[in-house]
Amino acid sequence: MKILIYLGFLLSTIGVFAQNKTANTPKYPTSFTVAKDGSGDFKSIQEAVNSFRDHSQVRVKLYIKNGIYEEKVVIPSWKPNIHIIGESKDGVMITGNDFSGKSYPNSLKDATGKDKFSTYTSYTVLVDAPDVIIENLTIQNTAGRVGQAVALHIEGDRFVCKNCILLGNQDTLYVAREGTNQYFQNCHIEGTVDFIFGKSTAVFQSCTLKSLSNSYLTAAATPPYQAFGFVFFDCKLIADSTAQKVYLGRPWRPYAKTVFIRTTMEKHITPAGWDNWGNSENEKTVIYAEYQSTGEGANPEKRVTWSKQLTNKILKQYSLANIFASDNAKSANWFIIE
Repeated sequence: MKILIYLGFLLSTIGVFAQNKTANTPKYPTSFTVAKDGSGDFKSIQEAVNSFRDHSQVRVKLYIKNGIYEEKVVIPSWKPNIHIIGESKDGVMITGNDFSGKSYPNSLKDATGKDKFSTYTSYTVLVDAPDVIIENLTIQNTAGRVGQAVALHIEGDRFVCKNCILLGNQDTLYVAREGTNQYFQNCHIEGTVDFIFGKSTAVFQSCTLKSLSNSYLTAAATPPYQAFGFVFFDCKLIADSTAQKVYLGRPWRPYAKTVFIRTTMEKHITPAGWDNWGNSENEKTVIYAEYQSTGEGANPEKRVTWSKQLTNKILKQYSLANIFASDNAKSANWFIIE
């Protein structure tokens, strides 16, 4: 009898404990709104990002109302699973003007002892966290033609940028970290020199790339072990009237990989197509290729001999499933936005 009474007491205690535990579990909001006029939850984007739960395993949406947001936005590594959505692509503008060589304010120094911005710290927006989506807005660096001045800098894995405008001059878009994957869909990206550069595997689907001067469009630094670098599907290459001689790419590092598939190229693309960055040894290690390029800038017979035209057989390797190959079935379709 005593045993039965004890068991009953034990079970009732566990039940109360479980109820209290459930009752005390905090609930975190999954959507926020930023509005400069104060009509949202926050007035600045950074303030909203800072408020999100650290290491969230639930997608949080951040809606941004139209306005010009003069901010240097950082999404740190401990703030994953953020989906930022602008009210309109042209109406939401995140803007900055830092550039390499610009002095830090108040004579400050960064963690490396530098007292000036570098390419790697000149960003307007830095995404260091994984599983971040940015959609329907504009990010720009307005520093002008003063050297390297990054608009969007991405370190995080499984990053998606959809229906956005990225504006700058030299080094507009930095897809930085090796071993990470990024996906850009229906974006407009413009700049002067090397305005898409870095070590990541980055896919560009149905994007418009505008060259603002005679220069180089891409500067990949793909590491040797990485199967893919930059891959462009069904994109359009356009130019300002002053840009009349633009190369598809040059290797920032020797094993650069850049491929254009079904790309429309205007006449500003030089017949040679590719540049070796002043080092003929790079010609032995890069993978520079095209498939069914069209337009006045498509000149397969005049391309440098060390570039390639893909065959239908090789083209099959360039599927999103293969480019973004993952051992984790749950994250295999991370680039699809519902």
